[in-house]
Order: sequence, then C-alpha cells, then structure tokens
Amino acid sequence: MNKIALSAAFAPDVRFDARPNPFLAARENEFERLKTALLAQRLQTARAGWNAPLRRAANDAAAIAWATVYPLLVFPLLFDEKADAAVRQAERQARLLRNSRAMAGLEAVGVGTG
Repeated sequence: MNKIALSAAFAPDVRFDARPNPFLAARENEFERLKTALLAQRLQTARAGWNAPLRRAANDAAAIAWATVYPLLVFPLLFDEKADAAVRQAERQARLLRNSRAMAGLEAVGVGTG
C-alpha cells in the first residue's frame, strides 16, 4: 500500500467588512407585507382545499419576483397568474377524483365520501 505524507497549508482567513443594508431590509419588509396582503385576499374567497396550493403559488411568485430588478412591481401580477394556475389545478384534481370515484362505483355505496 502506498502512503504519501501530505501537509495541508491554508491561506490566512479573509475578513470582509459587511454591513447590513437598511434599504434592503425595508424593501424585504414591504415585499413581505404585500405578499401577505395579496395572499390573505385570495384566501378569503378560496375553497377549503386551496390553502396549500395558494401558499405555494405565493412562494413561487415571490422567489421569481425577487430575481427581478423590481420585485414589488412584478409580484402582484405574477402571483395572480400563479394563483389562477393553482386554482385550476386544484379544481382539475377534485374533478378527476370525483370522476374516478363515480367510475369505480364508490359514490353509490358511500365509500370514501366525507
């Protein structure tokens, strides 16, 4: 078995003078308030099973909006598009579940209905 003795040498630690950016923190707070307000508005009219899909849509839209130069400007429209898509998907899944149960004859015997 070959054994080679290695010695590791590391460069000295590099320190950066990092200061928090108060403008960025204010913008993050404003963005979070906007996200919370728009999500709350959507959840008021949402059906029971739409909470999680709408929250995911808000988080997805927020992640994409933060990657732009103007996240506060982009987020509302992007959230509307993502929320609409999430609602359509939730409705489609509910319809498929109903149709599957009807085809299997489960609704007739009351299996799995709440």
